[in-house]
Amino acid sequence: MATETSATGRPAERDAPRDGSPSASAADGVLTDIATALFHLRRVWAKPDLVKRVRAQTATDGRPLQLSNLMVVNAVAALTACAPPDEPSCEVTVGAVAERLEIDPSTASRLVGHAIDAGLVSRRPSPVDARRANLGLTESGRRVKQVSDRFRRAYLDDLMADWSERERTEFARLLTRFADAAVQAPMYPDGIDRIFEEAAAD
Repeated sequence: MATETSATGRPAERDAPRDGSPSASAADGVLTDIATALFHLRRVWAKPDLVKRVRAQTATDGRPLQLSNLMVVNAVAALTACAPPDEPSCEVTVGAVAERLEIDPSTASRLVGHAIDAGLVSRRPSPVDARRANLGLTESGRRVKQVSDRFRRAYLDDLMADWSERERTEFARLLTRFADAAVQAPMYPDGIDRIFEEAAAD
């Protein structure tokens, strides 16, 4: 039976049932390739030396930009863009940032505080509720957002330099669909515990 080698180096079966549906082994192989690719991406983008280089090269007023600062800047920018002007009910609050980043409010409050200290985010009293703050980007925050967007686009453009426009469009559609599904069914840490429990039971 003819086989071919995938990008992961694992032989992939080419035969499929006559009705056109993928065989069980072929479907399992595709899922394995996806999992391997995602694991590889995680390792590449989470390397400690890469994180240090990013921080060292993104200094604001002499201080290195923390990745969490950039998360807050992106969240505030997105929430501001979605909020109609002069609409009090659409204020950008710490709670809204927490929801956007999918983190608990206490963590969001700490990260927002760090972004404010870095001069990237401004905080002014809410005209609706004095107990909360209305957040916005400072001039430095807007500049960081613009530069990060430009670098991100350039990086992705370089990665897909030999991709056709159709391939890029289809990849964007499928990746967005995949990300939306992952948000609906996240893998929590207890899933790792179940892996080892079942492995031990076997």
